[in-house]
Amino acid sequence: MSQTLIIADLHLTVNKMEKTHLFIKFCQEHAVIADQLFILGDLFNTWLGDDLSINYYQKVILTLKKLSLKTKIFIMTGNRDFLLGNNFAKQTNCILIHTPYLLKTSKQKYLLTHGDELCSDDKKYQRLKSVLQHPITKFVFLHLKTKLRIKISEQLRQNSIKAQQSKSLKVMDVNMTSVNQLMQKYPGVNLIHGHTHRLDTHINNKFTRYVLGDWSNNQGNAIKINHQQLNRLKISTTIN
Repeated sequence: MSQTLIIADLHLTVNKMEKTHLFIKFCQEHAVIADQLFILGDLFNTWLGDDLSINYYQKVILTLKKLSLKTKIFIMTGNRDFLLGNNFAKQTNCILIHTPYLLKTSKQKYLLTHGDELCSDDKKYQRLKSVLQHPITKFVFLHLKTKLRIKISEQLRQNSIKAQQSKSLKVMDVNMTSVNQLMQKYPGVNLIHGHTHRLDTHINNKFTRYVLGDWSNNQGNAIKINHQQLNRLKISTTIN
């Protein structure tokens, strides 16, 4: 029986190893029996470039590499780890995929995306994203010295925290006009995304929108799809 697992928004960091251990346990005990695993962005809370960050996350790198011997792993970058590159993919044996990605199963099709591009009400965020993720900006950043990259990253993170404090919940959620415009291009397809951290299932006449939640140090969540159905999976320090 074919089985697919989908997760997002783990935001792994080097100073919160409990969450890293939870992810490793998930890979070893659950993802290893799936045919494929999709990670829809923000596996890492910060990625300063393959040349630097791979050294900080050796346990995760080795876990993914070992898992890839049994399970195909597809990773979509998010707004936190959009600098994941080819060296990371090579060392983990993962496949980097672009958004949106069309997943076809025997019973249903699903459109996979990180989800931040659907938060179109947040104009300031979208403008900043267009600058930070521009190829020229990424090229320049990746050629800066380590200390400067870390300093810039920390400053951007602090600015993001301050900005979120003044934004309404509505602004930071997806805009349904943007969602509908996207899904009009994919009739008969359901949508799965992360980014907003608002775990929920939204059903309308034309498609169902499944939202993944983020992970804490001792609890996570996933979507499990087999040839017959889609289910939610709760992940904790004790995985059943």
